[in-house]
Amino acid sequence: MSERQNIEWKQNWHDDYLKWICGFANTIGGVIYIGKDDNGNVVDLPDYKKLLENIPQKIRHKLGIICDINLLEEAGNKFIEIKVNPYSIPISLRGRYYYRSGSTKMELTGMELNEFLLKKAGKTWDDVIEESASIEDIDQKSIDQFIADSKEKSRLPDTTGLDTLTILNKLRLEENNKLKRAALILFGKDPSRFYSNLTVKIGRFGKDSSDLKFQEVIEGNLIHLLYEVQVQLNYKFLIRPVDFAGMHRIEKGEYPVAALREMLLNALVHKTYMGAAIQIRVYDDKLSIWNEGILPQGMNIASLKVAHNSRPRNPKIADACFKSGYIDTWGIGTLKIINSCKEAKLPEPEIIEKDGGIQVTIYKAIDGGQDGGQDGGQVNNLTTRQKEVFELIVANPRISRKELSEKLAINESAVQKHTDALKKKKVIERKGETTGQWVITAKNLPKQN
Repeated sequence: MSERQNIEWKQNWHDDYLKWICGFANTIGGVIYIGKDDNGNVVDLPDYKKLLENIPQKIRHKLGIICDINLLEEAGNKFIEIKVNPYSIPISLRGRYYYRSGSTKMELTGMELNEFLLKKAGKTWDDVIEESASIEDIDQKSIDQFIADSKEKSRLPDTTGLDTLTILNKLRLEENNKLKRAALILFGKDPSRFYSNLTVKIGRFGKDSSDLKFQEVIEGNLIHLLYEVQVQLNYKFLIRPVDFAGMHRIEKGEYPVAALREMLLNALVHKTYMGAAIQIRVYDDKLSIWNEGILPQGMNIASLKVAHNSRPRNPKIADACFKSGYIDTWGIGTLKIINSCKEAKLPEPEIIEKDGGIQVTIYKAIDGGQDGGQDGGQVNNLTTRQKEVFELIVANPRISRKELSEKLAINESAVQKHTDALKKKKVIERKGETTGQWVITAKNLPKQN
């Protein structure tokens, strides 16, 4: 038995638990049980009478809210239940704001706090008026490109003969002749004058992330970034250029156009625009795109791999991109990446939470296909660590996972992960367990006896 996302068990009361109550109040609510151990078993709570009097007072005085406090009993032992309701207004503790994310409590600061306060006020970051901006800050060429791109899907209202401000009004990107932040992100002449890091960094790496060969930094509005990043990838970074206009075409042995385009669009639409730059890392055998911005409350990485509801971080930007035809339907972007790689017979993409953001990585095919052919897989497309494991196994087919762990200075669970990957790529097999040995099944290498 374990604690759920909105339940906490505490053996005794500490004032620090007011932070947990604050976090529950700022999200979906929750329950704290005082007098239960980490396994949910009731323990002795001798001072329950005093706590029943003190806890409600501290919650009311420190947080300004009221919670249901109940005395419960189990097997003759008493414990206290604190029920916290969700609040539509932001709740703070001594001027600090706490938030419940999964099963952990976090303090909101910086951009995350700003987004939280806007959300509680019924706003999103991209929906805020930029008081210092004017129509002169909008790039007409970007507007024209956006309208031209929208014609294929026919989702945009007729804009024939309309001036720029009226077009922005139809897109709900202006209010009382003032521009919203989304308008500058999408069409600004120099959006970096208002918001930092409207950039995409592309790096070409060697064997690992410490081996940077060369890089490019691209700045500009979303429309410019969408096109220029594709140009730079083709011009400098991809071994075989692809036609991004034919986004449904499958490129055998290379990266699917649909996956690359969707990865870039997801990063541009869902990015925290006051955060770090989007980062694209290109290796010999893989390509990854990272954008800052955590998943919404209640979503996790597993949610992205199945059909899920759309909860865009920047709904005004997302709506404009939908009307232009850049994105088809909210909530299926990650599925398009996964399915396009599957259709191209590439390994399944990796989607992870990393450094306060989301990173998506797609991989090239192993020579002979994802399964490496019927007679065995190729070894020329292994990761650096997989090659190290493989070489040790070739040198000593009877080497144990413990010995591999010691030689590589990594734990046995990591060794298991790498040997599983080698087996999946059909370059090794395992015959027997404790007293067994490894068998080399890779092509162009002699098999071990």
